Amino acid sequence: MARQRLGQHFLADAVWRQRIARAIRVSGDVQDSRPKTDYCWIEVGAGHGEMTEYLAASGAPVHAVELDPRLVARLSQVATRFPNLTVHSGNILDIDLAAVAAGRRIRLYGNLPYYITSPILDRFFGIAPLIDEIHIVIQLEVALRLVARPGTRDYGYLSVLTQYFSKPAIALKLPPGAFQPPPEVASALVSLRLPGENGKLPPGDEHRFLKFVKGCFAQKRKTLANNLRAVARPDKTKAVLSSLGLGESARAEELSVKQLTRVFEEIAGAAGRAG
Repeated sequence: MARQRLGQHFLADAVWRQRIARAIRVSGDVQDSRPKTDYCWIEVGAGHGEMTEYLAASGAPVHAVELDPRLVARLSQVATRFPNLTVHSGNILDIDLAAVAAGRRIRLYGNLPYYITSPILDRFFGIAPLIDEIHIVIQLEVALRLVARPGTRDYGYLSVLTQYFSKPAIALKLPPGAFQPPPEVASALVSLRLPGENGKLPPGDEHRFLKFVKGCFAQKRKTLANNLRAVARPDKTKAVLSSLGLGESARAEELSVKQLTRVFEEIAGAAGRAG
C-alpha cells in the first residue's frame, strides 16, 4: 500500500517500466557499452524495486535508497539475488552520495515525490562534478519547467538552475495509469546530461549566482532593472543589458542561462568577490 504522505505512486505497469529501462539504457536489449566498474547507479525512492531490478541486472553497482522501512525490508530480499545491489535506509537529502559512490562516477534514477523535486535537484547539483546523468520521473508540469526555453511561459528559476548544471530533455510522457495508485496528473521521465551547455562560473560563485537568479525572477512581470534594485542601480543594469544586445526593459524570462551568467558577472560577480 502506498503512503500518501510520502507521495508514493509506484510504477506498476510493466510496459512502462520496460520503456523507461530502454530510455536509460538498462534494458536487456539496450545497454551502455561503458565498463560497469567505472560508474554506479544511485536510485532515489526505490519503492518495491520496480526499476531496481533493471538497474541491478545491468551489472553496474547499484545503491537503492528508500525511506519507508517496510519497503527497505522488501528491497533487501531483492538484494539477495543481486550481489551488486546495496540497499540504504534513509532520506536521500541526508545521505552522503559521494561517500556512497566511493570514487565511481554517478548515475541517478528516481521516481520522485512531486512535492520534493526542487530540493532533490538542489541536492544533486551540489555534487554535480561527480554526476554523469540524472533520470527522474516527475510531474509533467514540473518537467516542462525544467526544459523550458527563454521567452516561454514555463521558463523560470527552476529552468535556469537545471540548465546551468545539465542538458535536460523529456524522454517519455507517462499517463496516470502507469502508476498505482494513479496520480491526478500526467508524469514524465526527464533525462539530464551533465555538465550543462553553458560556461561555468568559479565554484565559489555558483551559490551567489543562483541567489542572484532568484532575485531576477522575484517578480516576473517587472523588468530586470527593477528586480535588481537591491544589488545594482537601474542605470547600471540597463547599461549591462545594452552591452549584451538586450533591451533596457528586458525581463529575466527573456534571458538565456548564458546571458544571465553574463549579467551576474557584470553586476554582482566582481563586487561580491571584492566584498
